[in-house]
Amino acid sequence: MGKRRGGRELARGLSKRQRKHLQQFGEQHPVCDRVSGRPEATQICELSDNSDKSSAESDSETEVEQVSVYHKLLATLKASPESESEEEEDESESEEAEESEAELGREGSQEPEEAVGGEEEQNDVQEQEEEVTAKDPPEQALGQEQADGVETSCDPNHGAIEEFTDVKHEAEFSLETNFMEEESGDCDADKRESNSSQAFSEDPFKQHMDKELEEKEVEKISTLSKTSSQSKWPRLGQLTFSSTLDKHTTLKPDKEFSVKQLYLHKPLESTWPKVNKHFLSASKPSDSSFTPLQRELFCIMNTYRDLFYPERNALTNGEEIRHAYCLHALNHILKANAQVLSNNAKKRDQKPGTDSDDYRDQGLTRPKVLMIVPFRECALRIVHIFISLLEVNEKRKIDVSNKKRFKGEFGSDPDEKPPNLKRPEDYEAVFAGNIDDHFRIGVAILQKSMRLYAPFYSSDIIIASPLGMRTIIGTEGEKKRDFDFLSSIEMLIIDQADIYLMQNWEHVLHLMKHINLLPLDSHGVDFSRVRMPNLHNWSKYYRQTLLFSALQDPQINSIFNKHCFNYMGQVAVRNVPLSGSISRVVVQLPHVFRRIEAESLTSVIDTRFQFFVDKVLPEYRDAIMSHTLIYVPSYFDYVRLRNYFKKEELNFTHICEYTKKAGICRARRSFLKGEKQFLLLTERFHFYKRYTIKGIRNLVFYELPTYSHFYSELCNMMKATDSGVDATWTCTVLYSKYDAQKLAAVVGIDRTAQMLQSKKNVHLFVTGENE
Repeated sequence: MGKRRGGRELARGLSKRQRKHLQQFGEQHPVCDRVSGRPEATQICELSDNSDKSSAESDSETEVEQVSVYHKLLATLKASPESESEEEEDESESEEAEESEAELGREGSQEPEEAVGGEEEQNDVQEQEEEVTAKDPPEQALGQEQADGVETSCDPNHGAIEEFTDVKHEAEFSLETNFMEEESGDCDADKRESNSSQAFSEDPFKQHMDKELEEKEVEKISTLSKTSSQSKWPRLGQLTFSSTLDKHTTLKPDKEFSVKQLYLHKPLESTWPKVNKHFLSASKPSDSSFTPLQRELFCIMNTYRDLFYPERNALTNGEEIRHAYCLHALNHILKANAQVLSNNAKKRDQKPGTDSDDYRDQGLTRPKVLMIVPFRECALRIVHIFISLLEVNEKRKIDVSNKKRFKGEFGSDPDEKPPNLKRPEDYEAVFAGNIDDHFRIGVAILQKSMRLYAPFYSSDIIIASPLGMRTIIGTEGEKKRDFDFLSSIEMLIIDQADIYLMQNWEHVLHLMKHINLLPLDSHGVDFSRVRMPNLHNWSKYYRQTLLFSALQDPQINSIFNKHCFNYMGQVAVRNVPLSGSISRVVVQLPHVFRRIEAESLTSVIDTRFQFFVDKVLPEYRDAIMSHTLIYVPSYFDYVRLRNYFKKEELNFTHICEYTKKAGICRARRSFLKGEKQFLLLTERFHFYKRYTIKGIRNLVFYELPTYSHFYSELCNMMKATDSGVDATWTCTVLYSKYDAQKLAAVVGIDRTAQMLQSKKNVHLFVTGENE
């Protein structure tokens, strides 16, 4: 009765379309936003007493946040019950059965919205299974949190509590009412800098922002294709330089340079070497305060070209890269604000009645830098880097407003992590700290102070997640939506872009469509101080985009190619994988790669499904081919396959990111014991949980995985079960010519070229020690 009552209550808050989808597929629509009219349970977040104190703090109260289903999914990563770790690591079948029964006993006490339709789907509509892929967009890695994340606490459209913004310190951080003289140390520096006009003109910031494009150049950038050239750098490898304007030449890496040659604003010249010293090798002393990777990245960043670096690794170079782009962003903000404050003083001292265009130093709105990161922990680390870069020494601490509240909301409790959970190192690195993915915060910076939780129109930097931006931008037709603050963004930094493929890529596309548009309101701007390119709506041609990812992917590439218009040009790292992840498979296993012939990218989805049903599945229907795991990257393909398996009454079970814990235990146990012949597994479940699935004898990749190391990881799971040593193991992979980048990451670039050009559609590889 409890389940039925909970289901009826959940259905009352759904729209007609959502109720129809729930009835047809046994679960809520994975794309439509679920907005419930009834208030959800609230969670009180109390701030710790031992947080760092600041003289500007004014908040000790708590804040109420609503908890969404997607946040509960993320919470299970760090707060799983002990039974999960025991069930995960125990080799005994009997103990696994006991654990599953214990989970089943607790199932009734779980929240009804924990997961919708994981194991209890009762209604399937086979005649509409083609509609699942026909109506939905063909993005293969669409995240599904859009179905449950938009109603969270920050959204003003759904009656939630408004987020906190600091209005107390508005006058202290206003660019309009402050002057350079108040920044005593910088006044002299600015005078010294202005005395050397030649050095000032060589500053990349001045060169980039003071350049006034002509209409012919803008038309050329908008219409003509880019010309590209190749170059090889010692650390970054193969680079592709592209630009529409012919006069921009290929950069050459600087082998060594001092901090003074980089035109860093005070105090960054003195603080950067100290902040970055723990990345430098002690065994190889060098005069440079940059690592080889940071030096080449910053060399490109400092020219204000767009940059795409697809080799970010959370374990090895992730923090190096974060420090490099934080230095560049902070340097940009300090220079821009110093220019405004200096012009304020000049304008104040000028004679009345004298007007000049020399003071055009602003955009239509104040925010200049937008930093997109996946989790709150990332925002916490960025702010800490900013604070470290602004503090000259231990005695001169900068004044940080609302620091205690920030640490309470963006920090994490180290005791939350459950013991005895064994996960890969890359998993621990990605999901460290607070992994809430719905946040946004404005940061205002002056030389001696920082203001956290600044209103967006009074902020210099906005740090947010894609979901956090999506809920404030809104959609067409909503009464309360705002994206004017994005009109004058001069630097866009998208870090860990690959994770957004696992969240919801639509949020990133939605953001790119609303950035650098003319604002709908003036927001009190002084138009006599606005740069002419902003008034001409040319700000997107001045925006620098820095894109960092762990992999090459067509959807990420499209952002860089179709949404970046920087007149300075673009630089992309294009190294090809020589050896793929298949070389890390340690079990003796034949890998059969079967090519699918598809006429277009849109037809691949239906062609793959038909090929699987007609050619692949019949080979595994025999009872001998038991213990078959089918790995499905796309949730839409997963729903389609699940409905087909139910229609054909096949003996199978399934696990997706919305399956309840009891359903997961039951599915894993029945698959291990052979009670179920097939197991359907989604990529997003593997990404967020990384369970070891025991009992695999036959592995089918319905599509190549987004992360190449998932391939070897799943293949090596076959050795997790001792009883399967004498069994015959198989691995089948479906691919098409549109999967070239994923295929190269698995088998290497040379084999990929042969497999795509060969007349044969089937290719066999054998791995293992005893080949």
